[in-house]
Order: sequence, then structure tokens, then C-alpha cells
Amino acid sequence: EREARAAAAEAAAASGGENDDEADHDTRRLPTKRRMEIVLKNKNEANELFSDGNYRHAAARYAKALTHCAKFFDLSPEEEREVRDTKLSLHLNMALCYIKLEKLDNAYLSCDEALKLDGKSVKALYRRATVRYQKRKFEDAVKDLKEAESLAPDDKAVKKLQVLVDKQMEKQKKKEKAMAKKMFG
Repeated sequence: EREARAAAAEAAAASGGENDDEADHDTRRLPTKRRMEIVLKNKNEANELFSDGNYRHAAARYAKALTHCAKFFDLSPEEEREVRDTKLSLHLNMALCYIKLEKLDNAYLSCDEALKLDGKSVKALYRRATVRYQKRKFEDAVKDLKEAESLAPDDKAVKKLQVLVDKQMEKQKKKEKAMAKKMFG
């Protein structure tokens, strides 16, 4: 229930508060198969919106799919795994939407939610490192990138971002040295 409310709030934030009349009031106890169909329909629509560059509406649609994910009940272990994997994908996709929209705090939260579902998700670590890089939190980005690299040593995107982070850290050190030199002669 708490997760459903959080996802609904995130959907409202993503849509900019519009479509309040379309708020999710679906309290039906649908069979698992039917509920998953609704989740996947929302996810597919969001994927299409994302492909068209409509990131804000895609994020809202992913969030709506997440609200439906919170409404499953009496799941078998296999169904729980399927729901968890779907939620992971939704959070990762939503994080990418938020990165594209430059809503870095929302992207960070989505990455954290993804990492709660799978602490070894290279994609989640990479996206969180991207957010940290854009927020100029280079040391934190390095931590995520090192963990991602240990899990996927051949991932080219991780290595590419690591190079960018290293360059920025080097620039920052040079600036700090120059400032110290000016201050202390």
C-alpha cells in the first residue's frame, strides 16, 4: 500500500500534477495474470512514448505501471520473481527518463529503488553514477562505477563514464591547487 502511494506520487510528479482526474483508484483484486497484463500494457505504452522522445509522459506511464505492481497479492515465488524483475525494469526506465529530463533527484531515487530490488544491477549502478556525475559528486560516482566494473568488467559504457569522471576529478584537483596557490602564495 505504501509503495503504491509512493509510485502514485511519483507519477503525479512526473506528469507535473496534470491528469488528476485520471488518478489511480483501481482497488480491484485482479488475478495475477490480468494485473500483469495491465502493468505490461502501461510499460509498453511508456516505451513507445520514450522512443518518441516524450520522456515526461513516459515517466508518468512507468510510474503508473509501478502502482499496479504494488497491487499484486498471493504470489507464488515464481510470480514474485517476475514482478520484481518487472519493477526493476520500470525503475531503470524511469531513471533514464528523469536523466533525459534533467530531474536528477528523481532519477537518483529511481536508481536507489532499482538497487533495492537488485543490489548487483550494473544498469542501476551506471545510471546512478551518471546522476552523481551530472551533480558533480565525482567520488560517489567513482564508487558506483567501481562496483559496476567489478560486476561487468567488459561494459564499455561504464568504462567510458569512468574516463569522464576521472577527467573531471583531475580538473577539480587542478582548480583546487590553483586556488590554494593564490591563497597561500
